[in-house]
Amino acid sequence: MLKGNFFDFDADCALEAESFEDLVKGKGARIERIVSRGQRAPEGGGYFVQDWDEWVLLLSGEAHVELAQELVVLKSGDWLWIPASAAHRVVYTSSEPPCVWCAVHMD
Repeated sequence: MLKGNFFDFDADCALEAESFEDLVKGKGARIERIVSRGQRAPEGGGYFVQDWDEWVLLLSGEAHVELAQELVVLKSGDWLWIPASAAHRVVYTSSEPPCVWCAVHMD
């Protein structure tokens, strides 16, 4: 059995760079906690293209994601499905409150 608290992370994490932490890995899936504080993709670049599907849930903060040439505004409680091979990038994350994401990566 594994147990934890999703909001139990160092209060100073992600001050310089986003914090990524795998919480659970299993057959065909990985659950990750991401903490962002104002980080974003470089202007005109920073696209991610992954070989797997990803479902993200924004638990706190506000973020803007560019996906399929569309700007998606996420607020606390919003989720987004990112299909494999879809170019996407984060163009804004709030600093206060920080963005706390739950990302589920699926093969």
